[in-house]
Amino acid sequence: MASPVSAAPQHPTPAPAWLSEPDDANALADGVWPADAARDGDGALVLGGVTATELRERYGTPLYVLDEAEVRARARRTLDAFRAAAALHGVQARVYYAGKAFLSTEVVRWVTEEGLAVDVASGGEMAVALAAGADPSRLGFHGNNKSVAELERAVAAGVGSIVIDSLVELERLAAIVARTGATQPVLLRVNSGVHAETHDFLATAHEDQKFGFSLEDAPAAVARIRELPGLSFVGLHCHIGSQIFGTAGFRESAARVVELHAQLLAGGEIPVLNLGGGFGIAYTSADDPTPIEELAVGIAGAVAQECEARGIRMPNLAFEPGRTIVGPAGVTLYEVGTTKPVRLDGDATRLYVSVDGGMSDNARPALYGADYSARIASRRSDAAAALVRVVGKHCESGDIVVDAEYLPGDVAPGDLLAVPATGAYCFSLANNYNFLPRPAVVAVRAGASRVIVRGETIDDLLARDAGVTAPTEGNA
Repeated sequence: MASPVSAAPQHPTPAPAWLSEPDDANALADGVWPADAARDGDGALVLGGVTATELRERYGTPLYVLDEAEVRARARRTLDAFRAAAALHGVQARVYYAGKAFLSTEVVRWVTEEGLAVDVASGGEMAVALAAGADPSRLGFHGNNKSVAELERAVAAGVGSIVIDSLVELERLAAIVARTGATQPVLLRVNSGVHAETHDFLATAHEDQKFGFSLEDAPAAVARIRELPGLSFVGLHCHIGSQIFGTAGFRESAARVVELHAQLLAGGEIPVLNLGGGFGIAYTSADDPTPIEELAVGIAGAVAQECEARGIRMPNLAFEPGRTIVGPAGVTLYEVGTTKPVRLDGDATRLYVSVDGGMSDNARPALYGADYSARIASRRSDAAAALVRVVGKHCESGDIVVDAEYLPGDVAPGDLLAVPATGAYCFSLANNYNFLPRPAVVAVRAGASRVIVRGETIDDLLARDAGVTAPTEGNA
């Protein structure tokens, strides 16, 4: 039944080179887990002052857990970092939370209360942000195929900026503002040609992909914007990819985009340069993400240097981080259902640990080959570490939650398993493959927990099936 294109990844040795056997398979690696994650006296994982065992008992599994204090702290830290870096050069910085990473009305309230604007990429995301009470003038609207209806809603709501992605969209928006008499600020998305050092599907600045304009085509598009009444060109936008460590790619991209910015100044002032997001986080103890303060200083400094070299005034800056704010705040809880040792080449053994979720609640390993960590969350164990692969319950051999990890060798059915750094893109990409209901999202803070997104039931899934003619018992 398994798809031939989703075969489990193979390594020349049982464990990948980056994975080291830990001295303590119970330890929680710094930077991978929320800052206040710990174990209680019984060895249970504690998140936001609430034990994982209590969360399982109250809400069941699988379960997305989001540490509210961690999200808020990361939002504040990110905003402070970019504002301080911009101020070094006499300009301002605006930080948009990239809603595609994780969006709910509660999360919108958290980040906006901490001073962030919000970036949305569809009419649905815009609706969530507005339902949360976000100021529409502090929303940015992305997307490569915004419909007429979506653009009409954005203009009517007074969305602060729309990022133009094609000439078709440009003319579509121009017709709307002409009809309504509105004035709409816009940015133009450009591809700098800088390739992020990441998975091909995560690198978004090279030319052969769906987003934005080439540097060569951008001047004509900007000229068209400037001649259309009702559209106000406020700046360029560029995003080079996701899960990026270091500043080298951002620096090179900034140099190319500032060159275009300088050329376009002949047609009028350009107040903003938006350099996107894509800043990386730690998914495993082997990851070493660049501190946000270092990124901010390096990127702002690169823009300042390029502007000075051309004798032009530095524009205000904008950024769109999502993963770095919400990713490390999320932990997914699963219950172990079965374990099975599998003999590998060379007489090595890998222990397969099957959990009650999988690619329906975290599609990233299947999509990108993303690596994650895991720990037993219901107890501490003194058993020797064993190499495991955590897999889901879907009918796909590629249904892998954690490709390679060391867990205590006595991991067994009924154990609670926690996978950290799942706050970004797991809930957003969740699906109903094999008709698994999507999990609830629970926020934890100061010893209390609450549902912020309700989980689905089988009845919810059947309710969408037009062929169901009568209620079915026992489907909850």
